[in-house]
Amino acid sequence: MGIVVENVSKQFGSFKAVDNVNLEIKSGSLVALLGPSGSGKSTLLRVIAGLEPPDTGKIWLTGKDATNTSVQDRNIGFVFQHYALFKHLTVRQNVAFGLDIRKTPKLKVKARVEELLNLVQLGGLGDRYPSQLSGGQRQRVALARALAVQPQVLLLDEPFGALDAKVRKDLRAWLRRLHDEVHVTTVFVTHDQEEAMEVSDEIVVMNKGRVEQVGTPAQVYDNPATPFVMSFIGPVNVLPSSAQIFQSGGFDSANPEIFLRPHDIVVETKPNGSTAPARVTRLVHLGWEIQAELTLGDGQVVMANLTRERFDQLKLEPNQEVYVKPRDAKAFPLYYEI
Repeated sequence: MGIVVENVSKQFGSFKAVDNVNLEIKSGSLVALLGPSGSGKSTLLRVIAGLEPPDTGKIWLTGKDATNTSVQDRNIGFVFQHYALFKHLTVRQNVAFGLDIRKTPKLKVKARVEELLNLVQLGGLGDRYPSQLSGGQRQRVALARALAVQPQVLLLDEPFGALDAKVRKDLRAWLRRLHDEVHVTTVFVTHDQEEAMEVSDEIVVMNKGRVEQVGTPAQVYDNPATPFVMSFIGPVNVLPSSAQIFQSGGFDSANPEIFLRPHDIVVETKPNGSTAPARVTRLVHLGWEIQAELTLGDGQVVMANLTRERFDQLKLEPNQEVYVKPRDAKAFPLYYEI
């Protein structure tokens, strides 16, 4: 057993940041808390860490009730978005900090620090100061420092949020490889859907302090439980059920809104009886795929994604008339947001 969150709520004044959350995180897994700003993901992480006490509920760590356990006694490694390194200490001293305050023997500290510096690919940089490192290197030092005390749980709050896109993508792949080596139960907070999909074993989608869905990246993308999950995980067109693209059937007035992924729109240059007419209003070249903005005959605007190969076959141009139909679409007729 890794982490169990049992009926946890946390309120700040009149704002309910976490609303009766129940969650189980398997031992050794890498889990993303994903949601927009204000969804409660960082607050939940801080409650797990012991940095915020819950108003109600319990936190269980490795089978033990840790609700009233101090931060120091939870054996948790915490990594912040802005590194929080000690500027006056070298890389080696930063990594050793937690071990030093625990009065670990010097030889063990030295061996552990060198092991971690090699693990995070910073061997040879131990005598540098944080100001002499890049942002990505500083974040790796922060992770090494958190791992030095061999925590049973590693918590990361928007760990790559302060870095540019290229460095973030490189560090995401590195974090996945690192986790596969150390197997520490890891929870990280992010608002970046691609980051959560790429790195995690499971995604916990949060909205307005509640958990909307828990599942693997494939599960939450292919089988979203709520309209919010489908709208938040990946691009989507939201159309009324009366839209012309659905004229061939399958949806009725009981489905007020239909959700349609851009890659699930079939585009043809000739009608075939099940298609609806549309006009190409804009083409965006994204390298490996083309995004086509299409205006249907009834005025609805949809985005369709085409592979480069399919685009070359169709030879699309702005203002060209095309014909479209949904390959797959989803409705949530019984869902009501409280």
